[in-house]
Amino acid sequence: MMRCFLAAALALASAPLFATTYILEARHTDGVIHWNHLGFANLSAQFSQVQGTLTFDPADPTKASVAATIPLTKINTGVPDLDEDFRSDAFFDYAKFPSATFRSTKIEKAAAANHFTVSGELNLHGVIKPVVLDVTLNKIGVNPRNQLPTIGFDASTTLKRSDFGLGRFVPQVSDEVKIDISAEAAEAEGYAKLIKKEAEQDAEAVIAQAQNAANDKK
Repeated sequence: MMRCFLAAALALASAPLFATTYILEARHTDGVIHWNHLGFANLSAQFSQVQGTLTFDPADPTKASVAATIPLTKINTGVPDLDEDFRSDAFFDYAKFPSATFRSTKIEKAAAANHFTVSGELNLHGVIKPVVLDVTLNKIGVNPRNQLPTIGFDASTTLKRSDFGLGRFVPQVSDEVKIDISAEAAEAEGYAKLIKKEAEQDAEAVIAQAQNAANDKK
């Protein structure tokens, strides 16, 4: 929570004029990695707890920018042995490269309504390469659960893992992997206040539990 609060403060300080700054909600942002195994099966793994910021002006979405950090340690295949392989230096090598980062460099309107092409740089496994995301803007509005201005979007891209030094077992395991992401981003100032309030409530709950435990011992 403290990391989210600090990210919100930094994002607000660097936001361009007239654009609203949003924080990616880690609880409502995740992604899926898809690959093919020996031509027989199309498998997947999920990643979560993505952190990042989005600046967005609805009057000109092409001036938006996004920066995100993906904790690779949160990749989950559902297969313990494969998770261990991913963790090892034969694949992602979490000890050296615990996260990947993306930063947009250009945003263009696509042919379909609410669709955009987002170009940027992906830093993965110590290698920086340009990538292009196909983005669909799902909704802009007020979240009825927390009353915060919110943006939701989906994004997808296809990468060659060998470009990032992750080409083990190619071509038996496909070099190309598809990545699908779905994200919610909440207005940064309001979100920072919400996170701070939740942290205070959690602290109060811990104190109350400690006091109740002490009273029970009397």
